[in-house]
Order: sequence, then C-alpha cells, then structure tokens
Amino acid sequence: MNKVKKWLFISLLISLVSGLIVVLVTFDAGTIDALLSIRPEFILAGILLHGLSYLVWGMRIRALCQSLGHRIGVLRSVEIVTSGSFAASITPSSLGGEPVRIHLLHLDRVPLGKASAVVIGERVLDGIFILSLAPFSMYVFSRILDNPTFDVLVSLAEIFLLGILFLSLYAIWRPEQTKKLAHLVVRKIAPVVGTRTDAKLESILDRVDSELENFHNSVAFFVKEDRKGLLIGVFYTLMFWLVEFSLLYVILLGLNQYPDVLVVFASQVLVMVLMAIPATPGASGMAEFGATTIFSVFVSSSLLGITVVAWRALTFYMNLIVGSFVSFRILKDTEFMKKYLR
Repeated sequence: MNKVKKWLFISLLISLVSGLIVVLVTFDAGTIDALLSIRPEFILAGILLHGLSYLVWGMRIRALCQSLGHRIGVLRSVEIVTSGSFAASITPSSLGGEPVRIHLLHLDRVPLGKASAVVIGERVLDGIFILSLAPFSMYVFSRILDNPTFDVLVSLAEIFLLGILFLSLYAIWRPEQTKKLAHLVVRKIAPVVGTRTDAKLESILDRVDSELENFHNSVAFFVKEDRKGLLIGVFYTLMFWLVEFSLLYVILLGLNQYPDVLVVFASQVLVMVLMAIPATPGASGMAEFGATTIFSVFVSSSLLGITVVAWRALTFYMNLIVGSFVSFRILKDTEFMKKYLR
C-alpha cells in the first residue's frame, strides 16, 4: 500500500503543481469573466462523455474476449478498464494499466495468453491509430501557424513518427529481425546512459525480447485466428477516441468558445504523442505543459489555464477517482497492484 500511495502522491503533486503554474501564468481579468460565464451543462456533458468512454472501452475488451470464446459482462468489463485506468494514471507512459487488466481478465477465467492478446492488442490498436493520425495533425497545425521553422520541425517529426509506425508494423511481420535491430540499438545506447554491467544489459535485452514477442504474438493471433474480432476492436477503438477527443470541444463550448473541431481533434492527437513519453507517472507535468503549448494555438491566453485544468480534470483526475473507487471498494484487488508497483 505504501508503494501505491507513493506513486499516487508523486503523480498528483506533479500534476497539481503543473496545473497551478499554468493557471497563474495565464490568469488575467478575462479569466475571471470567463469563470463567471461558464455554462455548467457543458461541463456536466464532459463528465458524462468521459463516463461513456469507460463504457466504450469496456465494450471493446468485452467484444475481443467474446470473439475468443470467453464471455464477460458489461459491468465487469467496465470495472476492469476503470481499475486499469487507475494504475495507468500513476505509472510512466500508462504502462501499469496493462498488467492490471490482464490480471483481472485472468481472474475471470480468461487464459493468460488470451488475456495478454486482448490487452496488448488494445494498446497496439490505440498506438497505430494515434501514430497514423499524427502526421495529418501536424499538417493541420503547420497550415494554421504558417511558420517556416515550424514546417521544418513538422517534417522531421512526421518522418520520425512514420518511422515508429513502420517499425511497429515490421515488428509484427518480422519479429526476429526486429529483435536483432533492438539489441543493436540497446547495446549502443546502454553505455551512454550508464548501463555498463553485463548482467544489467542482459536483463534489458531479455525484457526487450519479451515485449517484442508479446507484441507480435498478440497481433498475429487476431490477424491469423480471429480477424472478425480484430475488426470489432478497430471499430470500438475509433468510437473510443471519437468520444475522448470530443471532451475538449465540449469544455470549450462550456467556456463560450467555438473553435474548429478538426483543429481541436488534431491538437489532442499531438498531446497523446507527447504523453507517451515515459517521463513521469501518468504523464503528469508533460500533459499540462504540452497541452498548454499546443492548445494555445486556438485558445486565448485568458482561457488557456482553466481549459487545460478542466481537460486534465476529466481525463486524469476522474480516472483516479473512479479507478481508485473500483479498485479498492468494488474489486478489492490491490495485492497485484502493490506487487507490480514495487
């Protein structure tokens, strides 16, 4: 329990401090006027939308399990994803969510191999979706800013993201060659970051092999054995992100702002890319400052701070509140989380 509290405290502290800094830097007389004219019905709609995202996410994991011959109720599926969202919110790059969801699926008599295929398959679908949209999102922003320097940065970033997407697809097609490439990169980087002992290096290489095998096997399973389940997963993935990306637009409507929907969606794709960097638990700090920079393109400075805080409240704090309630009061399954977070 102490480990869980420690990670939770660190995640909350970084997020709260970052949010406070953003608000203080952007606060002015216009901010007060905006707060006084907030339309609460849209804030409530944002809460309901994020609640709907839990349901859509739960339906995705339920449908994938059902396609593999294992029935899980809708309520139980929602419990699994919200419990996993709590662990994801207090671990770097949201990596804690997957082991928790796999564990809870296994408790519902889904074999570990199939549970891993479902959960890792979900993450692969999300990753491919975001990476595929990232170049288009950068193009949208380059048209708005019309800045030659930004255009160069966008071009380099697009090449980098497309490279990641290509490597991900190549890892599915040729896992053994991908392992050799990953080993080469790790051996080159390890001395630079201070990993000099053979034992430590071998441990890292074993972890790389394990992750690549899980990645390949999970995707290959659905591609070869259950393409219908894969198509269902793609459908629910599109629905999930449509609901999630609608949150920011609804928040801005509540602040009497009417931005371009396409720009709002594109901005969140870029924020998701930044949040994938495993820097802090739950991407705290990275999310607030990254969102502030990107949202500033279409949100006025007076409203920027409260917009970021409201968006983060729905996408982060709500996950903590709902996820902790499910994990500790309904599921009462904290032993695995404590073991994982040690």
